[in-house]
Amino acid sequence: MVTQPDLVSNSTVAISNKTGLWQQIKEDWIAHGCDWTKPGFRAVAVHRFGAWRMKIEPKILRAPFSILYRALYRKIRNTYGIELPYTVELGRRVVIEHQGAIVIHGNCTIGDDCIIRQGVTLGNRYLERPLDAPKLGTGVNVGAGAKIFGDISIGDRANIGANAVVLINIPSGRTAVGIPAKVIAMKK
Repeated sequence: MVTQPDLVSNSTVAISNKTGLWQQIKEDWIAHGCDWTKPGFRAVAVHRFGAWRMKIEPKILRAPFSILYRALYRKIRNTYGIELPYTVELGRRVVIEHQGAIVIHGNCTIGDDCIIRQGVTLGNRYLERPLDAPKLGTGVNVGAGAKIFGDISIGDRANIGANAVVLINIPSGRTAVGIPAKVIAMKK
């Protein structure tokens, strides 16, 4: 773990964990086609920065980073329509393919190598259970306009069809389509 001395006291500031901030952003940049102008890349980079800044201790040293994060988060949300809070457990190389009307609940878990398209909502289903949120496995492909609600799990390499409304768990490698979504049989 890389640390920097605290200028105010003798405590230290944790800078990285398993994968450092810049390594994660580099992976995301490559996953987004090496195009830093893509709104999805910018949203993911701001998310990474927001999650990284929470590791800075003491809180007084984190304050300027928090102010910057909040400004960048609002800019991404208001300009591109991508709401991706820093509290989301975001895997590596997640691609947000297009901008517009993307809302992701702060308690969501999104696995590595997932693709999320425009108009997607990952949120809670019941008002009396506000912390329930979907969990996406590795390599999940979420189609445009899909809505995934509640404390459900989407298995690895699952496909969620465009405009599907998913209210049930989806097994790994399967495809869900429709309103409400149903798992369809795969043709061989």
